[in-house]
Amino acid sequence: MKVLSIQSVVAHGHVGNSAAVFPLQRIGVEVVPIPTVNFSNHTGYGAWRGPLIPPADVAEILLGVQERGVFPQIDAVLSGYQGGVGIGDVIIDAVRRVKAANPAALYACDPVMGNAKSGCFVAPEIPVLLRDRVVPVADIITPNQFELGFLTGTEPASIESTLASADLARAMGPSTVLVTSVERPDRAEATIEMLVVDEAGAWLVSTPHLPFKANGSGDVTAALFTAHYVATRDAAVSLERTASSVFDLIETTYRSGERELQLVQAQEFYATPRMQFSARKVR
Repeated sequence: MKVLSIQSVVAHGHVGNSAAVFPLQRIGVEVVPIPTVNFSNHTGYGAWRGPLIPPADVAEILLGVQERGVFPQIDAVLSGYQGGVGIGDVIIDAVRRVKAANPAALYACDPVMGNAKSGCFVAPEIPVLLRDRVVPVADIITPNQFELGFLTGTEPASIESTLASADLARAMGPSTVLVTSVERPDRAEATIEMLVVDEAGAWLVSTPHLPFKANGSGDVTAALFTAHYVATRDAAVSLERTASSVFDLIETTYRSGERELQLVQAQEFYATPRMQFSARKVR
């Protein structure tokens, strides 16, 4: 499998491609990483250094990859945080050209906007770009519950309302919707859930909720789910594998006391998921 991943790069820590590439490689996926920023660290620190890569330069890198004859080999395009509208245009164009070269290729978009606690943390035009132009060309999207609500103009909370919102998102274009954090009021205490919906049905998985924020865990989730889904075309199995690996990564990080994801230390959990969580069919 070969994945074209268009995301940010940081020198210290693990977000964007600095979070997604190694887990994909560890499960045997060849990755073609395209940088959109080259920062010293993620912006959660409040200070960082390094450049945004101009959209024209990102497009030039993609063109060079295309000229090497790589696009027909791409099984999936993956994108995450989009720093500006220009990058969105470049990603949409890259998806178009990859699919022209390989019609079986999938596009997985993590529509990063914000979360329920922090609200939107991207430029005001980005959520609109994602909703109106990027999501409609995606095959897989991996929003959290807050982002799903924005995309669909709804307020998902219960399983029923989250399923209804996922259906609205699927009607926009994507065939598969992975909701990466479902926090329904009636869930078991100290748990968090993920929900996946595709044409075959809907499945929910519950994991313990650890009391800290792990920057980059969503990037790992989107990457691993995309690879497993491309390999299996089975949403439930892909959800179980992803939940298993990501929980063990987060638990490893939590126990370490470190702020940054312990991405290397947890590598065996990507290669051999423990499969300790079962997905329950909810529709």
